[in-house]
Amino acid sequence: MAIDVKALNPGVPMMPKGAAGGALGPTAGTKDFASLVREAADSAINTGKQAEKVSVAGIAGKADILDVVQAVSNAETTLTTVVAVRDKLVAAYQELMRMPV
Repeated sequence: MAIDVKALNPGVPMMPKGAAGGALGPTAGTKDFASLVREAADSAINTGKQAEKVSVAGIAGKADILDVVQAVSNAETTLTTVVAVRDKLVAAYQELMRMPV
């Protein structure tokens, strides 16, 4: 029994275009790696700022303690994720530097 892969993933090319079919890289409507990293960093910064605002409002008695705990927990999770991604990027860079030329 054969599985029709194109039916599972319509619109996804079966082979990337390379030397035989054109250039690899971002196509219309896609983002490059730098912009994805920039957006993720901006999102992480905004999460931290939001947690800080909610914490200040909680100290002033203007926010519910549940909201404060949730905002701080989100900021902590975001920071943990950012640190893990940074560690992976550093490890990948170090691996590249160990490769012989």
